[in-house]
Amino acid sequence: MKLKITSFLMLALVASFSFFAFKPKADVYKVDISKSAIKWEGKKFSGSHTGSVALTSGELKFNGKKLADGSFIVDMTTIKTMDDDKPNPKLDGHLKADDFFGTDKFPTANFVIKKVEGAGTDVKITGDLTIKGKTNSISFPAKITWNADKSISAVAEKIIVDRTKYGIEYKSKSIFSNIGDNFIYDDFTFSVKLVAKK
Repeated sequence: MKLKITSFLMLALVASFSFFAFKPKADVYKVDISKSAIKWEGKKFSGSHTGSVALTSGELKFNGKKLADGSFIVDMTTIKTMDDDKPNPKLDGHLKADDFFGTDKFPTANFVIKKVEGAGTDVKITGDLTIKGKTNSISFPAKITWNADKSISAVAEKIIVDRTKYGIEYKSKSIFSNIGDNFIYDDFTFSVKLVAKK
């Protein structure tokens, strides 16, 4: 009986080892930052501002055609405002200051995928977003497209982020209740388009 139990345990150990040892390696696709883009929008009581910020790097990992993992890094020092295609360097400077993203101390932000639900074109992505050294989990829908040139496009049209969770409290009505109509909404949105290739 003891011999049978030992043999069973050995078989289980070998089976477990084989499973992990021969697990298929994910295909890594590097993000082409020249073809990728991040756009943002922030709203206040009296209007809104839109703009862009540049990617530094990124990668997407696939098991077959299923997104399994990935990450990207954003260069926060490149944040730009483009309201009706008109630049606003004064606002750009304020967004880079400590009131907002504090880019002197925190020049980059990053996102790391932790979970992907669904397969094929439409998926739900959950991951860790780090801004100003603070990390929070966010979830959002995304669309995966396999292009004719063998590249992959991953697009998330609307990602909603509560800036106060990252220590950005400037003119937040939830923080400063007596601010009246001179407030900026806590939530800002951004869209991400990643184009990646092996």
